[in-house]
Amino acid sequence: MNPRAEAYERLGGRYEVRVLEPSPPAIDSDPWYADDPAARADVPSGREVVSPVATGDLRWEQLAAEDPQLADWCADRWLGSYRRLGQAPANLVATRLALHALAERVIAPARRNANTKFGLRYTRGGFGTPFFGDDVQIRVVGNELIVVESGHERRAPITSLDAAAEHIGRRLLPDDVELGADALGVDPEAAAFLGEWYGFAASVLEELRAGTGNAPDLARVQLWPEHFDLAVDLGSADAGGRASYGLSPGDEQHPEPYAYVAPWETPAPGELWQGVGFSGAELGYGELLDAPDQRQAALEFFRTRLTALTN
Repeated sequence: MNPRAEAYERLGGRYEVRVLEPSPPAIDSDPWYADDPAARADVPSGREVVSPVATGDLRWEQLAAEDPQLADWCADRWLGSYRRLGQAPANLVATRLALHALAERVIAPARRNANTKFGLRYTRGGFGTPFFGDDVQIRVVGNELIVVESGHERRAPITSLDAAAEHIGRRLLPDDVELGADALGVDPEAAAFLGEWYGFAASVLEELRAGTGNAPDLARVQLWPEHFDLAVDLGSADAGGRASYGLSPGDEQHPEPYAYVAPWETPAPGELWQGVGFSGAELGYGELLDAPDQRQAALEFFRTRLTALTN
């Protein structure tokens, strides 16, 4: 799977392309050991860049406006022509807990074993690793665990942590990985919902990140396996304005997804900071569902607080 190459071919090679998903080859250098999918980077002379965010010359949304087939293709990858998020399925919490365990205890350790890094990313229909080692990627799509190794793909249903480790290959995992034979119980509908949530999250956070320029302390958008949320750190820590901007699929205090801003330093009390259980801000899933433009609602929530912290 090579999302950037696929996107390049989808446009017939007429443009340089940027996407939201990790693409090979594996990056074996500090500090991230991973590609930056939406960064403009180097562009050959005379070529235009098509991007899902403000780093390009054109947006996927513009090209898809008059091409229904391209619009559907973009929507599937959260590049443009965005679909609305729907009601959270009944089995979301149980599936979230199961996939959280898989991410934290098996998938992230495989990446960490190769290069000390454990951050994950949005991948089409779910989540997974950036490419690492000998162009290895591990990802989840629905209730399947997919391993790509040297261009070859193998799939297996998600059943238990033990089975996942065997499918990935014990040679890719550290010796101290904590496994178990208990059934994980991944509901396909709930897993598909989580895949859409992470796609939505990646599109919003990469847009937010692109709008902050190229600050020296600019972080990456990553899925943190210990919390199972997609987030990015922005702002100056020295000036007291750094915060984590994220979209969580839910936690012990939130049965449904939500967006949040968690300042590194406790902000002065005010109407912007009304988080439940933490000194920050949150935007509940119900508010997102009701918004006429869900992405813009999330972006406005983040940008308002980014401005408050950095000005």
